[in-house]
Amino acid sequence: MNKEVTLKESLFLLVVLLAIIGACIIGLGMDPQIPILISVGVLIVFGKAKGISWDRINKGIQNGITPGLVPILIFMLIGALISVWIAAGTIQTIMVYGFKILSAKYFLPSVFVICSVVGITVGSSFTTISTVGIAFFGMGHIMGYDPAITTGAIISGAFLGNNISPLSDTTNLASAIAEVDLFDHIRYMMRIVIPASLISLVFFGIVGHGNVLTTGQQINELIDTLRSSFPIAVVTLIPVLVLFLCAWRKIPAIPTLLLSIVVTIGVLYIYHPHTSLSDISRLMQDGYVSHTGVESVDKLLSRGGIQSMMWSVSLILLALALGGLLVEMNIIKTIISRITSFVSTKGKLILMTAISSMGINLLLGEQYLSIILPGEAFKSQYDKINVDHKELSRILANGGAACNALIPWGVSGVFITGTLGVSTLEYLPFTIFCIVAPLLNILYGFVKSKSAQTSRAAQRQQ
Repeated sequence: MNKEVTLKESLFLLVVLLAIIGACIIGLGMDPQIPILISVGVLIVFGKAKGISWDRINKGIQNGITPGLVPILIFMLIGALISVWIAAGTIQTIMVYGFKILSAKYFLPSVFVICSVVGITVGSSFTTISTVGIAFFGMGHIMGYDPAITTGAIISGAFLGNNISPLSDTTNLASAIAEVDLFDHIRYMMRIVIPASLISLVFFGIVGHGNVLTTGQQINELIDTLRSSFPIAVVTLIPVLVLFLCAWRKIPAIPTLLLSIVVTIGVLYIYHPHTSLSDISRLMQDGYVSHTGVESVDKLLSRGGIQSMMWSVSLILLALALGGLLVEMNIIKTIISRITSFVSTKGKLILMTAISSMGINLLLGEQYLSIILPGEAFKSQYDKINVDHKELSRILANGGAACNALIPWGVSGVFITGTLGVSTLEYLPFTIFCIVAPLLNILYGFVKSKSAQTSRAAQRQQ
Protein backbone atom coordinates (compact mmCIF):
# COMPACT_ATOMS: atom_id res chain seq x y z
CA MET A 1 0.00 0.00 0.00
CA ASN A 2 1.06 3.63 -0.58
CA LYS A 3 1.99 5.05 2.81
CA GLU A 4 2.37 8.63 1.59
CA VAL A 5 -0.68 10.77 2.34
CA THR A 6 -1.74 12.94 -0.59
CA LEU A 7 -3.01 16.50 -0.40
CA LYS A 8 -6.54 15.43 -1.39
CA GLU A 9 -6.58 12.74 1.28
CA SER A 10 -5.31 15.22 3.89
CA LEU A 11 -7.95 17.82 3.05
CA PHE A 12 -10.71 15.19 2.95
CA LEU A 13 -9.68 13.85 6.36
CA LEU A 14 -9.63 17.33 7.90
CA VAL A 15 -13.13 18.05 6.58
CA VAL A 16 -14.40 14.71 7.94
CA LEU A 17 -12.80 15.22 11.35
CA LEU A 18 -14.06 18.79 11.71
CA ALA A 19 -17.54 17.68 10.61
CA ILE A 20 -17.58 14.92 13.23
CA ILE A 21 -16.36 17.17 16.02
CA GLY A 22 -18.56 20.13 15.02
CA ALA A 23 -21.73 18.06 14.56
CA CYS A 24 -21.31 16.27 17.87
CA ILE A 25 -20.32 19.27 20.01
CA ILE A 26 -22.36 22.07 18.43
CA GLY A 27 -25.18 20.08 16.82
CA LEU A 28 -25.79 17.38 19.45
CA GLY A 29 -24.42 19.17 22.49
CA MET A 30 -22.05 16.33 23.37
CA ASP A 31 -18.95 16.68 25.50
CA PRO A 32 -15.84 16.85 23.28
CA GLN A 33 -14.26 13.59 24.51
CA ILE A 34 -16.43 11.20 22.50
CA PRO A 35 -16.27 12.98 19.09
CA ILE A 36 -12.50 13.34 19.48
CA LEU A 37 -12.24 9.65 20.38
CA ILE A 38 -14.28 8.85 17.24
CA SER A 39 -11.89 11.04 15.24
CA VAL A 40 -8.91 9.14 16.64
CA GLY A 41 -10.63 5.93 15.51
CA VAL A 42 -11.17 7.36 12.01
CA LEU A 43 -7.48 8.24 11.72
CA ILE A 44 -6.42 4.78 12.90
CA VAL A 45 -8.67 3.09 10.32
CA PHE A 46 -7.32 5.42 7.62
CA GLY A 47 -3.76 4.71 8.70
CA LYS A 48 -4.22 0.96 8.49
CA ALA A 49 -5.89 1.33 5.08
CA LYS A 50 -2.74 3.18 3.93
CA GLY A 51 -0.57 0.38 5.25
CA ILE A 52 0.82 2.30 8.21
CA SER A 53 2.12 -0.04 10.92
CA TRP A 54 0.72 -0.28 14.44
CA ASP A 55 4.12 0.75 15.76
CA ARG A 56 3.97 4.01 13.84
CA ILE A 57 0.37 4.64 14.95
CA ASN A 58 1.36 4.02 18.58
CA LYS A 59 4.38 6.28 18.12
CA GLY A 60 2.14 9.09 16.85
CA ILE A 61 -0.16 8.80 19.87
CA GLN A 62 2.77 8.69 22.31
CA ASN A 63 4.55 11.62 20.67
CA GLY A 64 1.32 13.61 20.72
CA ILE A 65 0.65 12.99 24.39
CA THR A 66 4.23 13.50 25.64
CA PRO A 67 4.28 17.36 25.36
CA GLY A 68 1.07 17.46 27.41
CA LEU A 69 2.40 15.61 30.44
CA VAL A 70 3.88 18.69 32.11
CA PRO A 71 0.71 20.82 31.51
CA ILE A 72 -1.38 17.95 32.90
CA LEU A 73 0.73 17.86 36.07
CA ILE A 74 0.37 21.65 36.30
CA PHE A 75 -3.42 21.26 35.96
CA MET A 76 -3.53 18.83 38.88
CA LEU A 77 -1.34 21.09 41.02
CA ILE A 78 -3.56 24.06 40.24
CA GLY A 79 -6.60 22.00 41.29
CA ALA A 80 -4.91 21.29 44.62
CA LEU A 81 -3.80 24.92 44.93
CA ILE A 82 -7.32 26.26 44.43
CA SER A 83 -8.73 24.04 47.19
CA VAL A 84 -6.10 25.01 49.78
CA TRP A 85 -6.32 28.70 48.83
CA ILE A 86 -10.06 28.64 49.54
CA ALA A 87 -9.58 26.68 52.78
CA ALA A 88 -6.96 29.19 53.97
CA GLY A 89 -9.13 32.19 52.99
CA THR A 90 -6.83 33.51 50.26
CA ILE A 91 -9.48 33.71 47.53
CA GLN A 92 -12.05 35.16 49.95
CA THR A 93 -9.60 37.84 51.14
CA ILE A 94 -8.94 38.92 47.55
CA MET A 95 -12.72 39.13 47.01
CA VAL A 96 -13.39 41.18 50.15
CA TYR A 97 -10.54 43.62 49.48
CA GLY A 98 -11.59 43.73 45.84
CA PHE A 99 -15.13 44.77 46.77
CA LYS A 100 -13.69 47.61 48.83
CA ILE A 101 -11.42 48.86 46.04
CA LEU A 102 -13.28 48.19 42.77
CA SER A 103 -16.36 50.09 41.66
CA ALA A 104 -19.20 47.91 40.43
CA LYS A 105 -19.70 50.34 37.55
CA TYR A 106 -16.16 49.79 36.24
CA PHE A 107 -15.80 46.20 37.40
CA LEU A 108 -15.27 44.50 34.02
CA PRO A 109 -12.66 47.00 32.70
CA SER A 110 -10.88 46.76 36.07
CA VAL A 111 -10.83 42.96 35.88
CA PHE A 112 -9.37 43.17 32.38
CA VAL A 113 -6.62 45.59 33.43
CA ILE A 114 -5.69 43.82 36.68
CA CYS A 115 -5.57 40.38 35.02
CA SER A 116 -3.34 41.93 32.32
CA VAL A 117 -0.92 43.26 34.93
CA VAL A 118 -0.88 39.97 36.84
CA GLY A 119 -0.38 38.06 33.58
CA ILE A 120 2.62 40.23 32.66
CA THR A 121 4.06 39.82 36.15
CA VAL A 122 3.74 36.03 36.49
CA GLY A 123 4.03 35.22 32.77
CA SER A 124 1.26 32.63 32.86
CA SER A 125 -2.37 32.93 31.78
CA PHE A 126 -3.17 29.70 33.65
CA THR A 127 -1.83 31.03 36.95
CA THR A 128 -3.66 34.34 36.49
CA ILE A 129 -6.98 32.63 35.75
CA SER A 130 -6.70 30.11 38.58
CA THR A 131 -5.79 32.68 41.26
CA VAL A 132 -7.07 36.26 40.95
CA GLY A 133 -9.32 35.07 38.12
CA ILE A 134 -11.32 32.85 40.47
CA ALA A 135 -11.68 35.72 42.95
CA PHE A 136 -12.92 38.09 40.23
CA PHE A 137 -15.25 35.39 38.92
CA GLY A 138 -16.82 35.15 42.38
CA MET A 139 -17.11 38.90 42.69
CA GLY A 140 -18.75 39.17 39.29
CA HIS A 141 -21.26 36.48 40.21
CA ILE A 142 -22.13 38.24 43.46
CA MET A 143 -22.54 41.57 41.60
CA GLY A 144 -24.94 39.94 39.16
CA TYR A 145 -22.76 39.81 36.04
CA ASP A 146 -23.23 37.00 33.55
CA PRO A 147 -20.48 34.45 34.36
CA ALA A 148 -19.59 34.21 30.65
CA ILE A 149 -18.94 37.97 30.47
CA THR A 150 -16.80 37.99 33.60
CA THR A 151 -14.89 34.98 32.27
CA GLY A 152 -14.31 36.83 28.99
CA ALA A 153 -12.77 39.79 30.83
CA ILE A 154 -10.55 37.49 32.92
CA ILE A 155 -9.33 35.53 29.88
CA SER A 156 -8.75 38.64 27.76
CA GLY A 157 -6.59 40.21 30.44
CA ALA A 158 -4.75 36.99 31.27
CA PHE A 159 -3.82 36.29 27.66
CA LEU A 160 -2.89 39.90 26.97
CA GLY A 161 -0.44 39.71 29.85
CA ASN A 162 0.82 36.30 28.76
CA ASN A 163 1.47 37.54 25.21
CA ILE A 164 3.78 40.39 26.23
CA SER A 165 5.41 39.00 29.37
CA PRO A 166 9.14 38.21 29.08
CA LEU A 167 8.45 35.36 31.54
CA SER A 168 5.86 33.68 29.31
CA ASP A 169 6.83 30.37 27.72
CA THR A 170 4.79 31.02 24.56
CA THR A 171 6.28 34.52 24.16
CA ASN A 172 9.78 33.09 24.45
CA LEU A 173 8.90 30.22 22.10
CA ALA A 174 7.49 32.53 19.39
CA SER A 175 10.56 34.76 19.45
CA ALA A 176 12.91 31.75 19.47
CA ILE A 177 11.20 30.01 16.54
CA ALA A 178 11.26 33.24 14.51
CA GLU A 179 14.87 33.92 15.58
CA VAL A 180 14.00 37.36 16.97
CA ASP A 181 15.35 39.00 20.12
CA LEU A 182 12.78 38.57 22.92
CA PHE A 183 12.41 42.26 23.75
CA ASP A 184 12.35 43.27 20.08
CA HIS A 185 9.50 40.79 19.69
CA ILE A 186 7.61 42.26 22.68
CA ARG A 187 8.07 45.83 21.42
CA TYR A 188 6.81 44.84 17.97
CA MET A 189 3.83 43.07 19.56
CA MET A 190 2.69 46.40 20.99
CA ARG A 191 1.54 47.49 17.53
CA ILE A 192 -1.25 44.93 17.87
CA VAL A 193 -1.59 44.69 21.66
CA ILE A 194 -2.27 48.40 22.24
CA PRO A 195 -5.21 48.77 19.80
CA ALA A 196 -6.58 45.34 20.80
CA SER A 197 -6.40 46.40 24.46
CA LEU A 198 -8.21 49.67 23.80
CA ILE A 199 -10.95 47.87 21.88
CA SER A 200 -11.29 45.39 24.74
CA LEU A 201 -11.47 48.16 27.34
CA VAL A 202 -14.20 49.98 25.42
CA PHE A 203 -16.13 46.73 24.97
CA PHE A 204 -16.03 45.78 28.65
CA GLY A 205 -16.85 49.35 29.63
CA ILE A 206 -19.98 49.29 27.46
CA VAL A 207 -21.04 45.74 28.41
CA GLY A 208 -20.43 46.37 32.11
CA HIS A 209 -22.36 49.65 32.23
CA GLY A 210 -25.75 49.17 33.88
CA ASN A 211 -25.47 45.38 34.16
CA VAL A 212 -25.07 45.23 37.95
CA LEU A 213 -28.09 43.48 39.44
CA THR A 214 -26.92 43.26 43.06
CA THR A 215 -27.37 46.22 45.39
CA GLY A 216 -24.71 47.62 47.68
CA GLN A 217 -26.59 46.25 50.70
CA GLN A 218 -26.57 42.72 49.24
CA ILE A 219 -22.82 42.96 48.56
CA ASN A 220 -22.21 44.11 52.14
CA GLU A 221 -24.24 41.17 53.44
CA LEU A 222 -22.16 38.77 51.37
CA ILE A 223 -18.94 40.40 52.61
CA ASP A 224 -20.19 39.90 56.19
CA THR A 225 -20.83 36.24 55.35
CA LEU A 226 -17.27 35.83 54.07
CA ARG A 227 -15.82 37.60 57.12
CA SER A 228 -17.80 35.47 59.57
CA SER A 229 -17.04 32.17 57.84
CA PHE A 230 -13.43 32.53 56.67
CA PRO A 231 -10.20 34.17 57.83
CA ILE A 232 -9.97 37.53 56.02
CA ALA A 233 -6.51 38.93 56.68
CA VAL A 234 -3.35 40.13 54.96
CA VAL A 235 -1.59 36.96 56.14
CA THR A 236 -3.74 34.86 53.83
CA LEU A 237 -2.26 36.74 50.86
CA ILE A 238 1.24 35.38 51.52
CA PRO A 239 0.69 32.52 48.97
CA VAL A 240 -0.06 35.18 46.33
CA LEU A 241 3.18 36.96 47.21
CA VAL A 242 5.02 33.64 46.83
CA LEU A 243 3.72 33.32 43.26
CA PHE A 244 4.93 36.79 42.35
CA LEU A 245 8.35 36.26 43.95
CA CYS A 246 8.80 32.93 42.14
CA ALA A 247 7.83 34.57 38.85
CA TRP A 248 10.33 37.37 39.48
CA ARG A 249 13.02 34.77 40.20
CA LYS A 250 11.98 32.88 37.03
CA ILE A 251 11.30 29.67 38.94
CA PRO A 252 9.40 27.11 36.77
CA ALA A 253 5.67 26.53 37.23
CA ILE A 254 5.76 23.15 38.98
CA PRO A 255 8.09 24.08 41.89
CA THR A 256 6.29 27.45 42.15
CA LEU A 257 2.91 25.77 42.56
CA LEU A 258 4.29 23.19 45.00
CA LEU A 259 5.85 25.95 47.12
CA SER A 260 2.64 27.98 47.10
CA ILE A 261 0.66 24.90 48.21
CA VAL A 262 3.07 24.26 51.10
CA VAL A 263 2.98 27.93 52.19
CA THR A 264 -0.83 27.96 51.97
CA ILE A 265 -1.07 24.87 54.16
CA GLY A 266 1.11 26.71 56.68
CA VAL A 267 -1.30 29.66 56.62
CA LEU A 268 -4.22 27.24 56.98
CA TYR A 269 -2.70 25.82 60.19
CA ILE A 270 -2.48 29.33 61.66
CA TYR A 271 -6.27 29.62 61.61
CA HIS A 272 -7.17 25.91 61.83
CA PRO A 273 -4.40 24.33 63.94
CA HIS A 274 -6.32 21.10 64.55
CA THR A 275 -6.57 20.19 60.87
CA SER A 276 -5.24 16.66 60.36
CA LEU A 277 -3.01 15.51 57.53
CA SER A 278 -5.83 13.27 56.28
CA ASP A 279 -8.07 16.38 56.09
CA ILE A 280 -5.41 18.15 54.02
CA SER A 281 -5.13 15.09 51.77
CA ARG A 282 -8.90 14.93 51.18
CA LEU A 283 -8.99 18.68 50.59
CA MET A 284 -6.30 18.53 47.91
CA GLN A 285 -7.78 15.42 46.32
CA ASP A 286 -11.51 16.19 46.29
CA GLY A 287 -11.60 19.98 46.67
CA TYR A 288 -13.06 22.38 49.21
CA VAL A 289 -16.75 22.26 50.15
CA SER A 290 -18.20 25.47 51.57
CA HIS A 291 -20.83 25.40 54.35
CA THR A 292 -21.69 29.04 55.01
CA GLY A 293 -25.42 28.47 54.63
CA VAL A 294 -25.63 31.05 51.83
CA GLU A 295 -26.28 29.12 48.62
CA SER A 296 -24.61 31.56 46.22
CA VAL A 297 -21.41 31.70 48.32
CA ASP A 298 -21.30 27.92 48.88
CA LYS A 299 -21.69 27.29 45.14
CA LEU A 300 -18.84 29.67 44.32
CA LEU A 301 -16.43 28.38 46.93
CA SER A 302 -17.04 24.65 46.61
CA ARG A 303 -14.37 23.89 44.05
CA GLY A 304 -10.81 22.81 43.45
CA GLY A 305 -9.05 19.52 44.09
CA ILE A 306 -7.10 17.20 41.82
CA GLN A 307 -10.24 15.29 40.87
CA SER A 308 -11.87 18.48 39.56
CA MET A 309 -9.23 18.51 36.81
CA MET A 310 -9.72 14.92 35.64
CA TRP A 311 -12.39 15.86 33.08
CA SER A 312 -9.93 18.33 31.62
CA VAL A 313 -7.08 15.80 31.73
CA SER A 314 -9.10 13.18 29.82
CA LEU A 315 -9.97 15.67 27.10
CA ILE A 316 -6.40 16.91 26.77
CA LEU A 317 -5.04 13.37 26.45
CA LEU A 318 -7.52 12.55 23.67
CA ALA A 319 -6.93 15.86 21.84
CA LEU A 320 -3.16 15.42 22.00
CA ALA A 321 -3.46 11.84 20.77
CA LEU A 322 -5.47 13.10 17.79
CA GLY A 323 -2.87 15.77 17.12
CA GLY A 324 -0.05 13.25 17.36
CA LEU A 325 -1.68 11.06 14.71
CA LEU A 326 -2.23 14.04 12.39
CA VAL A 327 1.44 14.92 12.69
CA GLU A 328 2.79 11.36 12.44
CA MET A 329 0.75 10.65 9.29
CA ASN A 330 2.12 13.89 7.77
CA ILE A 331 -1.39 15.23 7.22
CA ILE A 332 -0.57 18.67 8.65
CA LYS A 333 2.84 18.79 6.96
CA THR A 334 1.35 17.89 3.56
CA ILE A 335 -1.11 20.77 3.70
CA ILE A 336 1.34 23.38 5.01
CA SER A 337 4.04 22.44 2.51
CA ARG A 338 1.57 22.90 -0.34
CA ILE A 339 0.44 26.24 1.06
CA THR A 340 3.99 27.60 1.11
CA SER A 341 4.33 27.00 -2.65
CA PHE A 342 1.48 29.48 -3.34
CA VAL A 343 2.78 32.26 -1.09
CA SER A 344 4.49 34.91 -3.20
CA THR A 345 3.68 38.28 -1.56
CA LYS A 346 4.03 39.66 1.94
CA GLY A 347 0.28 40.01 2.44
CA LYS A 348 -0.40 36.43 1.37
CA LEU A 349 2.47 35.15 3.50
CA ILE A 350 1.15 36.87 6.63
CA LEU A 351 -2.39 35.68 5.92
CA MET A 352 -1.38 32.06 5.38
CA THR A 353 0.90 32.03 8.43
CA ALA A 354 -1.97 33.31 10.59
CA ILE A 355 -4.48 30.88 9.09
CA SER A 356 -2.07 27.96 9.52
CA SER A 357 -1.35 28.87 13.13
CA MET A 358 -5.04 29.22 13.98
CA GLY A 359 -5.92 26.12 11.95
CA ILE A 360 -3.39 23.96 13.80
CA ASN A 361 -4.84 25.30 17.05
CA LEU A 362 -8.27 24.17 15.87
CA LEU A 363 -7.11 20.75 14.74
CA LEU A 364 -4.54 19.87 17.39
CA GLY A 365 -5.71 21.98 20.33
CA GLU A 366 -2.08 22.58 21.30
CA GLN A 367 -0.67 26.10 21.45
CA TYR A 368 3.00 25.08 21.29
CA LEU A 369 2.56 23.14 18.03
CA SER A 370 0.52 26.02 16.59
CA ILE A 371 3.65 28.15 17.07
CA ILE A 372 6.31 25.59 16.13
CA LEU A 373 4.84 23.96 12.99
CA PRO A 374 3.92 27.09 10.97
CA GLY A 375 7.00 28.90 12.28
CA GLU A 376 9.36 26.24 10.96
CA ALA A 377 7.36 25.79 7.74
CA PHE A 378 7.14 29.47 6.73
CA LYS A 379 10.42 30.84 8.11
CA SER A 380 12.32 30.30 4.85
CA GLN A 381 9.58 32.09 2.89
CA TYR A 382 10.04 35.19 5.07
CA ASP A 383 13.71 35.19 4.06
CA LYS A 384 12.88 34.48 0.43
CA ILE A 385 10.59 37.48 -0.05
CA ASN A 386 12.50 39.67 2.44
CA VAL A 387 9.93 40.00 5.25
CA ASP A 388 11.13 40.94 8.74
CA HIS A 389 11.08 37.96 11.12
CA LYS A 390 9.38 40.15 13.74
CA GLU A 391 6.26 39.84 11.59
CA LEU A 392 6.52 36.06 11.93
CA SER A 393 7.03 36.10 15.71
CA ARG A 394 4.09 38.48 16.17
CA ILE A 395 1.74 36.33 14.10
CA LEU A 396 2.80 33.14 15.86
CA ALA A 397 2.19 34.67 19.29
CA ASN A 398 -1.27 36.01 18.49
CA GLY A 399 -2.40 33.18 16.22
CA GLY A 400 -0.94 30.47 18.44
CA ALA A 401 -1.21 31.32 22.13
CA ALA A 402 -4.15 33.76 22.15
CA CYS A 403 -6.44 31.63 19.97
CA ASN A 404 -5.98 28.50 22.08
CA ALA A 405 -8.50 29.77 24.64
CA LEU A 406 -11.20 29.76 21.93
CA ILE A 407 -10.92 26.03 21.14
CA PRO A 408 -13.21 23.78 23.27
CA TRP A 409 -10.70 20.91 23.09
CA GLY A 410 -7.63 23.15 23.24
CA VAL A 411 -5.40 22.93 26.29
CA SER A 412 -6.30 26.48 27.39
CA GLY A 413 -10.00 26.14 26.63
CA VAL A 414 -10.21 22.89 28.58
CA PHE A 415 -8.32 24.39 31.53
CA ILE A 416 -10.56 27.47 31.68
CA THR A 417 -13.75 25.40 31.61
CA GLY A 418 -12.42 23.09 34.30
CA THR A 419 -11.30 25.98 36.51
CA LEU A 420 -14.17 28.46 36.19
CA GLY A 421 -16.96 26.10 35.15
CA VAL A 422 -18.00 28.10 32.05
CA SER A 423 -17.95 26.30 28.70
CA THR A 424 -15.83 27.60 25.84
CA LEU A 425 -18.82 28.26 23.59
CA GLU A 426 -20.44 30.35 26.36
CA TYR A 427 -17.47 32.64 27.05
CA LEU A 428 -16.12 32.74 23.48
CA PRO A 429 -18.11 35.84 22.29
CA PHE A 430 -16.72 37.85 25.22
CA THR A 431 -13.00 37.00 24.93
CA ILE A 432 -12.53 40.14 22.89
CA PHE A 433 -8.75 40.40 23.08
CA CYS A 434 -8.28 36.80 21.90
CA ILE A 435 -10.59 37.48 18.93
CA VAL A 436 -9.43 40.98 17.98
CA ALA A 437 -5.65 40.46 18.27
CA PRO A 438 -5.39 37.76 15.54
CA LEU A 439 -7.69 39.76 13.24
CA LEU A 440 -5.61 42.92 13.72
CA ASN A 441 -2.56 40.76 13.07
CA ILE A 442 -3.78 39.98 9.56
CA LEU A 443 -5.11 43.49 8.89
CA TYR A 444 -1.87 45.14 10.00
CA GLY A 445 0.15 42.82 7.78
CA PHE A 446 -1.93 43.64 4.71
CA VAL A 447 -1.90 47.39 5.39
CA LYS A 448 1.87 47.38 5.84
CA SER A 449 2.31 45.24 2.73
CA LYS A 450 0.12 47.59 0.68
CA SER A 451 2.01 50.61 2.01
CA ALA A 452 5.33 49.05 1.02
CA GLN A 453 4.05 48.28 -2.48
CA THR A 454 2.80 51.86 -2.89
CA SER A 455 6.16 53.23 -1.70
CA ARG A 456 8.09 51.04 -4.15
CA ALA A 457 5.80 52.07 -7.01
CA ALA A 458 6.33 55.75 -6.16
CA GLN A 459 10.11 55.27 -6.14
CA ARG A 460 10.03 53.58 -9.55
CA GLN A 461 8.01 56.47 -11.01
CA GLN A 462 10.60 58.94 -9.69
